[in-house]
Amino acid sequence: MPARARPLAQQSITTAAFWQYTIVMTYPDYDTLYDRACTRKGGESVVEGLLPQVASQRHLKQLGSDRYLAEFTRKIFQSGFVWRVVDKKWQDFEHVFWQFDIERLLMMPDDMLERKAQDPAIIRNFSKIKTIRENAMMIADTERREDRPFGEFISQWPKSDVVGLWRYLKKNGSRLGGNTGPYALRTLGVDTFLLTQDVEGFLRHHDIIDSGITSQRALQSAQAFFNDLSEQSGRNLSELSRIVSFGYGQNRVL
Repeated sequence: MPARARPLAQQSITTAAFWQYTIVMTYPDYDTLYDRACTRKGGESVVEGLLPQVASQRHLKQLGSDRYLAEFTRKIFQSGFVWRVVDKKWQDFEHVFWQFDIERLLMMPDDMLERKAQDPAIIRNFSKIKTIRENAMMIADTERREDRPFGEFISQWPKSDVVGLWRYLKKNGSRLGGNTGPYALRTLGVDTFLLTQDVEGFLRHHDIIDSGITSQRALQSAQAFFNDLSEQSGRNLSELSRIVSFGYGQNRVL
């Protein structure tokens, strides 16, 4: 476990890179947030056991482009749907779409895509099924433009600007905006915070964000907040996001 930060009565940081004015944010320090999470969840050992794991940069770099596309697709289908139904059918998705082989998917003609969309073994949502080929194109275009594998591109993105990666996926991919792209990245092991209901509630309660959750202003402010917590604690963004969520909102029994 990283060394704990020296207790502070209040933290304040300034962000101004994206706008022509300054935003000052004040909020509890890391130790206060961690202590609250431990109190609510039943102790330090419980909290530590519930924190997410982050993949190594080497693992993310070596992960095949097909696995990135597969997880993007899984999260797209889980969005607004029952997750366990998607999980139950996932091996059929893998089979129908050739284990998400990028080259084969890019060569697939429209009529074949339409036929696959009618396969009863999968969830027949054509608007979501179309994203498979569209996101395969995004991955291929990224690799061509960057002259490196998609996994290397992802692995070398600075975590201090992970919201920039969110924006990239939203802009260049299909249906990867909102929480879909970030949730896929987290599942893949990328170090990222998540703007869950509890995290958003905390950020609004402490006036860290005061605009739409997907606005550039809100994203930059949230990133600055988690960057500062990381500097205080030595923890990664994924752990900090979970710790914040444990200390705010409904105290669910996990």
